This record gives sequence, C-alpha cells and structure tokens, in this order.
Amino acid sequence: MTKKKIQSSCDTCNNYVYDEDYECYTCEMDLDEDEMARFLSSSHFECPYYTPGDEYLVVRHQM
Repeated sequence: MTKKKIQSSCDTCNNYVYDEDYECYTCEMDLDEDEMARFLSSSHFECPYYTPGDEYLVVRHQM
C-alpha cells in the first residue's frame, strides 16, 4: 500500500510559482512576520492570500 501525499494549499495556489533564479517553487506573496511564524510552526496553515490555481473555475462558473 502506498502512502498518498497530502496536497497542501500552497501546491494548488495560483501565487505558488516556479522561480527560475532559485530553481524552486516560491510564493509570490509577502507574508508578514506573524503570518510567517504561524506558517513555519503549524502543519495546517490557512493562508489569507490563497487563490485557487484552477483555470477551469471560471468556465464552471459560467455553466
């Protein structure tokens, strides 16, 4: 039995983009000091800047 990877909100966020300079994925939003502390200390962080990266969201809304 294989263990499924739990998808975090960062993985599906539109602000989580690949940075060619650092050669890794980074968040484009700047978290303040308190938000960054909550993010680093908790396994479940609800980001106030989360934007779904679902390009079909608009199409489903129009149907």
